[in-house]
Amino acid sequence: MKSILLKTSVLTFSILLSLITFENKNLDSNAQEFQGKAYYFSKSKMELGRWGARLSEEQKKQVAARMKNRLEKTYVLTFNKEESVFYEDEKLDAMSGATDSWGKNFTPGEQYKNVKSNSQIQEQEFYGKQFLVKDSLQPIQWKMGTETKNIGNYTCFKATASIPTNELTWYNFSWDRLRNNTATDSTAVEIKMTEVEAWYSPQIPVGHGPLEYWGLPGLILEVSADNTTMLCSKIILNPEETIEIVAPDKGKVVTKNEYQKTIVEKMKEFRNNRGRRRG
Repeated sequence: MKSILLKTSVLTFSILLSLITFENKNLDSNAQEFQGKAYYFSKSKMELGRWGARLSEEQKKQVAARMKNRLEKTYVLTFNKEESVFYEDEKLDAMSGATDSWGKNFTPGEQYKNVKSNSQIQEQEFYGKQFLVKDSLQPIQWKMGTETKNIGNYTCFKATASIPTNELTWYNFSWDRLRNNTATDSTAVEIKMTEVEAWYSPQIPVGHGPLEYWGLPGLILEVSADNTTMLCSKIILNPEETIEIVAPDKGKVVTKNEYQKTIVEKMKEFRNNRGRRRG
């Protein structure tokens, strides 16, 4: 059976925007201990391609239900002026009642960013092994736009960027990456780029954002990349209880590039073992 091809498409959030709630407690942009917590959700659409054309409507519904945990996610971002921690708020699998163990191998783990020191630390679990990925923040050359829109109670400005896909999703795996990795030196490898659209609010004066995104003069409240949109649904600024931001510290220390090589080697091993079984 051919593997399911997953693609994502941008969904319309106009109705959801009207439902967004924000909690603003004692906002003071000049406060030395300025901090907050932002909640995000993302949705992606699954396309089954030619393989899906052979499925009945009932089978398509079953596949969609099984993959729901990978296509709809919620996240939390805690931050102060310089640091942030971003992590997924895990859901139970819609059918089995368990977390998605296979998909977890290729999803971002708890991520710490420090915009002052230009550093990132991220926990990643890959087939039972724990890694601590330490590297620089993803370089992003933002193009600042003049368009504005409101997200909740905040006025947001548009910014766009073009980022190499492999660098943006270094914790994930694609067969294209495996093919590029095995290409000869004389083979020209085309670098795939991801077009990113972000909306940030200077009313929240921090350079943070979800996932790899950062570096704008205000918190990123919405970001669309590779046909997937992530939207902030709630913000709490300067809560009564102090937020403690702690970088993860467990696992084998590697760089992003070293972690990518680990994934590629493991998937090569799977492919070769599968080929031997078929032989």
